[in-house]
Amino acid sequence: MTMSSSRVDAEPELPSPASAGTPVPVRPWTDPRTPTDDRVASLLAVMTLEEKLAQLGSVWPGVDSVIGDVAPMQGVLAPNVDFEAATAVGIGHVTRPFGTKPVDPGKGAAQLAARQRDLMRRTRLGVPALAHEECLTGFTTYQASVFPASIAWAATFDPQLVERMAHAIGSGMRRLGVHQGLSPVLDVVRDYRWGRVEETLGEDPYLVGQVGAAYVRGLESAGIIATLKHFAGYSASRAARNHAPVSMGPREFADVILPPFETAIREGGARSVMNSYSDVDGVPAAADPALLTGVLREEWGFTGTVVSDYWSLAFLHTMHRVTGSFGEAGAAGLRAGLDVELPNTMCYGQPLADLVREGAVPVELVDRSVERVLRQKAELGLLDADWSPDSSAGEDSGDIDLDPPGNREIARLLAERSIVLLDNPGNALPLAPGRSVALIGPCANDAHAFFGCYSFPNHVLPHHPDLPTGIEAPSLLEALLAELPDVDLAHAIGCPVKTPDRSGIPAAVEAARAADVCIAVVGDRAALFGLGTSGEGCDAEDLSLPGVQDELVEALLETGTPVVLVVVSGRPYALGPYEGRVAAVVQAFFPGEEGGPALAGVLSGRVNPSGKLPVQIPRTRGGQPGTYLAPPLGGNSEGISNLDPAPAFPFGHGLSYTTFSYSDLRVSAESVPTDGETEISFTVTNTGSRAGVDIAQLYFGDPVAQVTRPVTQLAGFVRVPLEAGERARVVFELHADRTAFTGIDHRRIVEPGEIVLSVGSSSTDLPLVRSVELTGPARAVGRDRVLSTPVRIEK
Repeated sequence: MTMSSSRVDAEPELPSPASAGTPVPVRPWTDPRTPTDDRVASLLAVMTLEEKLAQLGSVWPGVDSVIGDVAPMQGVLAPNVDFEAATAVGIGHVTRPFGTKPVDPGKGAAQLAARQRDLMRRTRLGVPALAHEECLTGFTTYQASVFPASIAWAATFDPQLVERMAHAIGSGMRRLGVHQGLSPVLDVVRDYRWGRVEETLGEDPYLVGQVGAAYVRGLESAGIIATLKHFAGYSASRAARNHAPVSMGPREFADVILPPFETAIREGGARSVMNSYSDVDGVPAAADPALLTGVLREEWGFTGTVVSDYWSLAFLHTMHRVTGSFGEAGAAGLRAGLDVELPNTMCYGQPLADLVREGAVPVELVDRSVERVLRQKAELGLLDADWSPDSSAGEDSGDIDLDPPGNREIARLLAERSIVLLDNPGNALPLAPGRSVALIGPCANDAHAFFGCYSFPNHVLPHHPDLPTGIEAPSLLEALLAELPDVDLAHAIGCPVKTPDRSGIPAAVEAARAADVCIAVVGDRAALFGLGTSGEGCDAEDLSLPGVQDELVEALLETGTPVVLVVVSGRPYALGPYEGRVAAVVQAFFPGEEGGPALAGVLSGRVNPSGKLPVQIPRTRGGQPGTYLAPPLGGNSEGISNLDPAPAFPFGHGLSYTTFSYSDLRVSAESVPTDGETEISFTVTNTGSRAGVDIAQLYFGDPVAQVTRPVTQLAGFVRVPLEAGERARVVFELHADRTAFTGIDHRRIVEPGEIVLSVGSSSTDLPLVRSVELTGPARAVGRDRVLSTPVRIEK
């Protein structure tokens, strides 16, 4: 598209009114029959510099009256905002009209519509704003469904169900007038101590990419712009501290951190990207043209918008100290390719306008970003002459159900499929009928323990203690009593999640001693900025259970009563100290509003668990946080180091109440060109006595390569549902591109040589192994390379 004139001071004229008796001319940018590029060009041509910059900014109405922080440094950087003054010549985004404080859905929709009408009436050009919201565990607003956290989606290994969930989330948002969702998080976990592990999709880039792309497809299919975050490297900070610097080489960055974002753009259709707060090797992402323009646009062909994480442009000046003023910070972001400043305008307003007028910043850079913003507004219909801000919602919220039965059904399925049975050596689960139960622990009778940090109940409602949760969400105690109404059940909290209060441990011990079985429910409470044990700004010093929960578990074990350990958490905690000592171990990653019934169903046996670990469960509490994606020296190096980083439970692990076997591995070709593919097929059999689902997993290893490579890494997966005694044939289509890596010259290549293929039910339980040979020359691959491994099930 042709850029507009670099003259910045004149106010271009709008189309002239028609003479009396003739039709009023339609502004060319409001005609949906006109090609989008022409509409955008015609609007850009009549905009003043201030009107252009307004489209790159945002306003957060009501943030000055918010109780408690819902964003980092909010108390320092959130000014008192006069909406009318802040939008005098238009605005790009309205920030979180529903997720800032509790608002009735109908009234909130009416308020947003009124703001849009006011904006269209008052401003010269009448361009509406994009409204964005958080949607990490559902639409982050009062009375909306709270789905499981992202880490739980990954534990299902079920992209199709995640896509259904995202469509449901997007439909609710769209109905109330929201246009953009700030999700999904595609940060690959590198250190389990990081507080935001709960928001991620795990530690494997292929799993993250597949589930993330599914979420994007679901959200976009509902008409909501999906926003990939945090681009890129955020999760790899030193010592897992929030916003801390990232020390990572370009090869690891390219092969581990970037692929999920590329997959979500190419295969998911994401239309927006949000930058990372962190700097990588000294360069903050918000000011990195190699990342935001070179990789994102020139290499991948991305055409959407890049939005700033909240105040990340201001942080270039105040925190990173790579610019001398807010205006210079805006200039650095604009040059890098960052299009929209969120959550309010600080750097893209008058400070940047002054630099443009001085000639320090070319107006063409402003035009470049404005074009991208206007194109999205055109795609959403916001520029159409007949667009109306009125949604289907009205003043009365009685007919607006943001937690309808369909949502709850999806939430139930996700919760049930995400729960991981880690260990069951004595078949303590399912619970035997007629046994007395002591339900102990801080997460046993607290439904908020099932919610992630960006769920509305944990994100905003703690600052409004007078309000109810707004949705139905039974605790595990309530759900277990409903599940097993005749059970003799005693309950004791034992200790809080976080504070070192041991006063309740003696009563918990007595309850456990008097019972046939003890269920110890321990874990996290999600919150923000140190107020919880998991979530944004809630990083961990080590991987002990928070507070004195480890002491509680030890005291329960000393009673001699069999202990079933249930961990409800946002990150994996070190469970090595309990290996061989507990009767069973269940991991539930923040399972959402249906988490209580789902856990009760697993404990009773009504639900046959099928979840698999998207992150490893560490053995030791202190050092050795590391993921399964490691070269040979990243594992146990006997004779070299005295520390063994092997996990207690590996990536991909998860048991069932039935058993499965793998057999008859075949490959369609054992010699494959470096641009070819082969089919890998095998049989999965349910060898147990009840129906169940196993997640068949395909891995590959590259024994000899020009750079060190992971010993094994995920190449494909699929859920395989089987009745007792039933078998199925699973067929993966593996393209040679899936073995590509960044070589010694930093080009991504497919290298000839042996590739070891392994199949099984986890990254360490791989009974079927076969080698294939990649033949021909080394081949460089680019944006057209194959990113996914198709799979089919034949019964």
